[in-house]
Amino acid sequence: MTEFDGAILSFYSDRYDEDQRLVSSGHGRLEFRRTQQLLRRFLPAPPAMVLDVGGGTGIHARWLAADGYQVHLIDPVPHHVAQAARHTGFTAALGDARELPIDDQSVDAVLLLGPLYHLIEAEERSRALTEARRVVRPGGPVVVAAISRHAALLELAGFGELDPARVSEMARLIETGVNHDDPQGFTTAYFHLHEELARELSDSGLADVIVVGIEGPTAPALDNASPEAADRVLESAIRCAELVESDPALLAASPHFLGMGRVPLLDR
Repeated sequence: MTEFDGAILSFYSDRYDEDQRLVSSGHGRLEFRRTQQLLRRFLPAPPAMVLDVGGGTGIHARWLAADGYQVHLIDPVPHHVAQAARHTGFTAALGDARELPIDDQSVDAVLLLGPLYHLIEAEERSRALTEARRVVRPGGPVVVAAISRHAALLELAGFGELDPARVSEMARLIETGVNHDDPQGFTTAYFHLHEELARELSDSGLADVIVVGIEGPTAPALDNASPEAADRVLESAIRCAELVESDPALLAASPHFLGMGRVPLLDR
């Protein structure tokens, strides 16, 4: 397997509970519900074969399998694979998005709902996208998630944590897209511009490319909502995200993007 960044492996193995990320906060619940909604729109009908690359502990593989999909999960973090393997209905194995142990044109769809977060160099992201296109049958979708270039800034500001000392850090992140490993925060990551993500999908040879906002602009409000208002605020945020998901004026305000492109029918 291709060598993976040790700091990122340590983050997911020792410092962060990926299994709880999409269920333990209002923001996480919004991301999960909207990702589920969008995948049900973009994926072929069950029982299509879905390769869930970077699928973590199986948070999406579980409901996809329950929907009737055949799902094989691949993740570079051994701890994630061990957690995923405890669940039934899908298979899980160790692997890297840049070197998939999968035959050409052998699956109906590929998900990359995380790998692009941690591939800092454009060449590495291109390699992952090219691998995804290689293993999908012609006409099938490659669906990817990316972190918005402005996600960290809006989160800090929304929680009242944009201290003067952090302004220069945020300016650098907005300029470069690169987040360096922080022992007290997030690990090494790349934050996309939405037009950049669309270009990377197109440059990898995918057709009919679209990029939408996942959570929309109201995500910080969910983590500030009172417990009694949480469900009402979540449903309101979902409606807002649906309404503006393709609005270029608001795309950057969504913490995450979902991009989709199809393998051309004449791809051989």
